[in-house]
Amino acid sequence: MTPTLRIMIVDDEAPARNRLRDVLDDCAVELPVEVVGEAANGLQALQLLEQTGADLLLLDIRMPGMDGLELAQHLARLPVPPAVVFTTAYDSYAIQAFELSAVDYLLKPVRAERLLTALRRAQAFSPAQAASLQQAAPQARQYLSACERGKILLVPIGEVIYLRAEQKYVAARTATRTYLLDESLVKLEQELAQRFVRVHRNSLVARDAIEGFVMRDSTDEGEEAAGWVVLLRGLDETLPVSRRQYAVIRQFKR
Repeated sequence: MTPTLRIMIVDDEAPARNRLRDVLDDCAVELPVEVVGEAANGLQALQLLEQTGADLLLLDIRMPGMDGLELAQHLARLPVPPAVVFTTAYDSYAIQAFELSAVDYLLKPVRAERLLTALRRAQAFSPAQAASLQQAAPQARQYLSACERGKILLVPIGEVIYLRAEQKYVAARTATRTYLLDESLVKLEQELAQRFVRVHRNSLVARDAIEGFVMRDSTDEGEEAAGWVVLLRGLDETLPVSRRQYAVIRQFKR
């Protein structure tokens, strides 16, 4: 017996969600499907996904709060990510969608025959296909994501004070806590160059979190070596500035 495909509809327009429900009803004659929930943007979808789970997301692209392309990247960090089928009125996103390993890409209005093809493709989806979701960066993200106990924790990039490489993870420090990201510091630097500046081979600091720089005395208790450190707005701790990055100090002293 064919297992039921559990589907979540994510679209900011209620009429579009209703139409997808109707078309899914038509597809149910050929394939067992169940709509487990609806969301109006990516943030709502992540919250709902924790409660219900889903095998497939029918995902609009242009939405407020968090769009479908960014949501797809965060979903890939789940231990068992759902399949993604993008639904949109704009064909200009097709290349980005397939770079994100979407199962399919449907233009609105979605037809039953075309949707049924996408649903069958979703049945064959495997977690390995989602790997490249983490590699693509179609546009600047609003959030970083950390996976803890099988759940996605969203970290607003505007709240991150610094990013520091720690063994195989990157620690994202906010004013309240540290999150561990399964990402590359080099790639984060490339993506977030306008917001963060490198101060050390293992550290990026948010430009607006830099309060100043001071020279650390090698005789300071507990310090390993003399050198410049960066003072961080909202934190008592400091980060060392490597000699190769001393130009950053001159940049901020202008």
